[in-house]
Amino acid sequence: MRKQRGTRLGQGAILGCAVLWSTSGLFIKLLDWHPLLIAGGRSAIAALFLFALRRVRLRFSSAPPASSRFPLILAGGLAYAATMISFVWANKLTTSANAILLQYSAPVWAALLGWRLAGEKPRWFHWAALALVIGGLLIFFREDLTAGGSGASTLRGDIIALASGLFFGAHSVFLRMQKNGNPVDSMLAAHLICAAAALPAFILMPPALNIRSLGAMGFMGFIQIGLASQLFAFGIRRVQAMQALLIAMIEPVLNPLWVFAVTGESPSAAALAGGLVIILAVLFSSVLGQTGMPPEPLEPGRRRSIP
Repeated sequence: MRKQRGTRLGQGAILGCAVLWSTSGLFIKLLDWHPLLIAGGRSAIAALFLFALRRVRLRFSSAPPASSRFPLILAGGLAYAATMISFVWANKLTTSANAILLQYSAPVWAALLGWRLAGEKPRWFHWAALALVIGGLLIFFREDLTAGGSGASTLRGDIIALASGLFFGAHSVFLRMQKNGNPVDSMLAAHLICAAAALPAFILMPPALNIRSLGAMGFMGFIQIGLASQLFAFGIRRVQAMQALLIAMIEPVLNPLWVFAVTGESPSAAALAGGLVIILAVLFSSVLGQTGMPPEPLEPGRRRSIP
């Protein structure tokens, strides 16, 4: 009964995290700030939130010191900081649907990057999923490649969104390489890096501050990123990786719906078709990859094939 209760709590946490993540596209669209200011300001608030919770947690924890895992924490932080900045930038150049659907190619990239960085050799279904992702990308870019003017801007946004998926895949690999690591440590490092990167922009082009902008930044920092990080760290310890991925798939569904409901922005038919192919590829590789218990985090230097 206790295990079932823990599983249900984990499922609820992942679901809540995905719902909070899904609101990012809407608030990025509504906030008339430079992308770097949005990413940096949101991360500065989230860093304060996560640091406060981390200090409270360490008082009741005997976890190993983060200094022993610093290289991987830094690598994961840099990858996640790049993920956040590129995702915000992509949302300013392309539709929210394009940005989130292209970012959700991350699990496939994680399998390929894990082969190079952690010695985890991809199986046949990972290569098949990559072929499906490429096919989805060709559908995605079909209209943008033949468009000019605003189409060129959209194409840049789509490419940046795809890069965000690559960065997110690398971030997940670095987390898996940490021995007894806490995902919040890399997330905290990422927010500090992101905030520091945006500091010159705040000095050179200070944003207009009003009730709307401060409210949006407060929600994104404390709730949409800060609280979501805690929910993810809580849930991922209680449900299998495949189950967490399946639950989180509600994010790319809700993200464009929030934007459409408030701003009227709707994705093109090609974007929806390409995004559907990408999501199916991710589900395809994830379901076939979960044949047995989910893999434990890799220790540095240890090599293992993906099950």
